[in-house]
Amino acid sequence: MEIQVFIIDAFTNLPFKGNPAAVCLLMHELSDDIYLKTAAEFNLAETAFITKVDQSDSFTTGSRFSLQWFTPTTEINLCGHATLASAAALFQHKKNINPVLVFETRSGDLSVTRQGGSYVMDFPLNPPTKEDPNEFRDVIKAAVRNHPVQDVYLSSNTKKLAIRLADSCGRSVLTSLKVDPVALQSSETSGRVMEVIITMKGSPDEQPGYDFYYRNFSPWYGIPEDPVTGSDLTVIGSYWSEELGKKKMLAYQCSSRGGELELEVRDDGRINITGQTVTVLQGTITL
Repeated sequence: MEIQVFIIDAFTNLPFKGNPAAVCLLMHELSDDIYLKTAAEFNLAETAFITKVDQSDSFTTGSRFSLQWFTPTTEINLCGHATLASAAALFQHKKNINPVLVFETRSGDLSVTRQGGSYVMDFPLNPPTKEDPNEFRDVIKAAVRNHPVQDVYLSSNTKKLAIRLADSCGRSVLTSLKVDPVALQSSETSGRVMEVIITMKGSPDEQPGYDFYYRNFSPWYGIPEDPVTGSDLTVIGSYWSEELGKKKMLAYQCSSRGGELELEVRDDGRINITGQTVTVLQGTITL
């Protein structure tokens, strides 16, 4: 059996930046064991598996597909960059003829619209709840050490804990943080937290004027640091929208690879997340 595969850098217009995802196009569903072994082989933050919903369709003519995401260790419920990469694989490489693609996922139907050289993803919002920092003292210590923290929020359904650094911290504080993934994972074993987002207010007066910055650490999913995490915006997009009084924002994820994300918080409980992609590899998996 042969599977067509692409490795696509998402949320960037430059190769080897953004977040790489492997995208596998399947003629029919395979076992989770094969998905996990394939994801472990690529050893990227996420590997996406696209399956046709209607067997009479092709990857060129179909408008609805099944989409699953796997880290090297487990299946996850929502992934932004691998959804963006999946849409790019179909639009760019399979020359899909539809203006909008719909992916059936664990998080419901997710649509992606081509918009010039970018793609707009229609995602759910997961507004977080303000928490007492003392409840997460060990996690905060492992994540940001002694740097001042302004807010701590938790999205229970996504198990993402957002830690906002105080405005007195410069961007260099966020970019220079060295988080030990083993210590971070050991600091929280209750299952309430599976990802930590460290975020801070941006510098809109500087070009290109980012509204906020953030980083993501997910050792609980086998990902020490995720380079660019679109799904985080379903949580902190809602938070920053309220804090800044803005619906449309520009965010930057301050990993070593870096990534730029446009977002628009909508009034219907959804969020549009926009980004670009670059394909760096295409080939075939033989099983």
